[in-house]
Amino acid sequence: MQKLSVKEIVKKINNEELFEAVSEDYAFTIKIDSYVYYACAAIHDGHQFRKELWDNCIHTEYERWYEEDPCTKDMVKTHPIVIAGCDSRFEYDLNRPPEEAVFETAWGKQLWKNPLVEEMKARSLQKHTSFFQVVEALIGKLEDKFGICVVYDMHSYNWRRWDREVPTWNLGTSNIDNDRFGNDVELWRQSLSEIKFPNGIQSTSKINDTFFGNGYFLKFITKNFKNTLVLATEIAKVYCHEYDQIIYPEVVATVESELKIRLPEHASLFYQKQSN
Repeated sequence: MQKLSVKEIVKKINNEELFEAVSEDYAFTIKIDSYVYYACAAIHDGHQFRKELWDNCIHTEYERWYEEDPCTKDMVKTHPIVIAGCDSRFEYDLNRPPEEAVFETAWGKQLWKNPLVEEMKARSLQKHTSFFQVVEALIGKLEDKFGICVVYDMHSYNWRRWDREVPTWNLGTSNIDNDRFGNDVELWRQSLSEIKFPNGIQSTSKINDTFFGNGYFLKFITKNFKNTLVLATEIAKVYCHEYDQIIYPEVVATVESELKIRLPEHASLFYQKQSN
């Protein structure tokens, strides 16, 4: 893996080079093993948190971990194109627009003992800007090359905090063209529901049951690229104990091996249908 500037990453994408890199500020990673009509993203996978922010942060390390999406990069790491965040969403949230990306409060609790100085905010927001410069270059290249593209936007959510039964998988579709892509969404929902988990975990999947696909990452791509479907795909945190901060590696491995087959199968059906 190389360390590259955003300018160098964008140049490699424009030239259709194959590479694996971390951004020079260590904010995100990108891997392109081949140029295909689908990409995977794990924008909340990261847990890094700048040391200069530690003493001023009220939330504990565990509270930050609880709201992040650990292991979502591992679930899609084998696919040809993967982009993933390295930093915690508590530093800046890639699923919020720039004006909301640096939190003042987080999940009902004040985040900072003292308000962040503008210099610190700017440092975080520059990482946000850089990430979306690369996303824009990547999706632009895939649309130019294939005419159509699908992005699997992987997230997780804390199912134990709900006071009702919630699905193992939730697809958020409120900001996509459902008239055009509704059948593709349903095929993805159905495929996810067929996954066989270990440990007696059920695999249920629903659309807009817990979350609705309101994230900035999806909205940014959908606004700027008319032929790209973003599938906001949330897995309940059945792959960890969200209160004890324990990861279940056998469950993560199951998801990864299932998606290794199901995800390209779905992408292929999407491409065959939508490119005609």
